[in-house]
Amino acid sequence: MHNSFLVQGIFLGGFVLLILILLIVDLGVFEKEDKAVTFKRAVITTLVWMGLACAFGLIIRFAGEQMHGIEDKQSLTEVVKEYHGKTLSEKIEAMPYDMALNEYRRQSTLEYFTGYLIEYSLSIDNIFVMILIFSSFAVPQQYYKRVLMWGILGAMAMRFIFIFAAGALIAKYEWILSLFGIFLLYSGIKMFIQRNKTGRIQPENNPIVKFCSKIFPVTNQISDHSFVKKINGRNVITPLLLCLIVIEFTDILFAVDSIPAIFSVTKDPYIVFFSNIFAILGLRSLFFLINSIIRMFRFLKVGLSILLLFIGVKMIIECEPVNFDIPILVSLFIIVGILLISILFSIFLPEKESVKQNQ
Repeated sequence: MHNSFLVQGIFLGGFVLLILILLIVDLGVFEKEDKAVTFKRAVITTLVWMGLACAFGLIIRFAGEQMHGIEDKQSLTEVVKEYHGKTLSEKIEAMPYDMALNEYRRQSTLEYFTGYLIEYSLSIDNIFVMILIFSSFAVPQQYYKRVLMWGILGAMAMRFIFIFAAGALIAKYEWILSLFGIFLLYSGIKMFIQRNKTGRIQPENNPIVKFCSKIFPVTNQISDHSFVKKINGRNVITPLLLCLIVIEFTDILFAVDSIPAIFSVTKDPYIVFFSNIFAILGLRSLFFLINSIIRMFRFLKVGLSILLLFIGVKMIIECEPVNFDIPILVSLFIIVGILLISILFSIFLPEKESVKQNQ
């Protein structure tokens, strides 16, 4: 058992170290200057982050048992029963250890990629809101990446706490998944109803901005990438810091949707964490990509709302008293299908020019 905890610690510690190295390289080496990110650069960095996420999926495929320090059939059976449901548990029961281990790795890999796809897809709705926030605070595009850099670091820390807290609650009270499912149904319906809503965010009316303004002196000027500046002998916070704070709180609200959604495909907090982190790491490059082509995907919000509805139904029917288990591969195909159809509809049924001009 002691060796099992040691292996888990090494695996998780190695993952965190890998993420830190990637962040240092991305943010410290390639992003020294304040300049707007081009569409070409956004495409390249998005593909790089997606490639890294896929590469980590291969690690799970060939060494996934290291996440929980699995060493024999008994420890494998315990992990599967706790995190992967009765279908896989019954399937591996009569298998020899090597075959059962291979099946576990395969299932974990599918869960990881499905969770990654869900989080990456739902983050697009978060990006729509981020674009509104940047516009409302009148942040110049050359400072977007600095705000997003700190936003990503904060999001990673909050997701770590949220995921493992939710995982502990689900392990003790499985009925919580039903509540998550109901909440996702509500979120999906709300997103569908508000899919065409494109109002502006008014910073002066935002409660977070009002609270910060009462405690700290605030300036409306953005002259460089500083979050805090000294003006007339006193430190004041800039709109960049206010924008960052609003984005962080917005991410918390979106995490309430996306994290329960990933728990619909796996109850393993490690897989939820790994898929979440890689999706967040790619969020900054995806932001610049979506910001460049935002009007091309007018049906994407419809697709995302249907995705939330599907995940909500899946969570509910897989709990008591229904106990109907949807295979993870079927779920993956359905999710990919929903996203592809919404993208294809957006491409072949573009928004009319007259509608664009009126917005």
